[in-house]
Amino acid sequence: MATAPAPGTRTVDREEIRSKLLSLVASYLEQPVTDIRSDGKLVDYGLDSIFALTLCGDVEDEYGIEVKSTLAWDHPTVDAITEYVYEALTAEA
Repeated sequence: MATAPAPGTRTVDREEIRSKLLSLVASYLEQPVTDIRSDGKLVDYGLDSIFALTLCGDVEDEYGIEVKSTLAWDHPTVDAITEYVYEALTAEA
């Protein structure tokens, strides 16, 4: 029998992180999420510094972690950012 997580803890799921990031990117680009590949380079989708900083802020707000302003440049795909966020969240656990 599965037990519920303790209050204040968060279950971390890579696919949920990836899905949220894909939704954010699609929203910024005003494109359907189905048009965004998780392994596609964000710069190829038109990533600019404003988009990159907005993504950093949204990641910090959503996951409660601090990220460098170079997140999107250091981790240039949704898959790479997903792994970064996942690792940061599981390291805190």
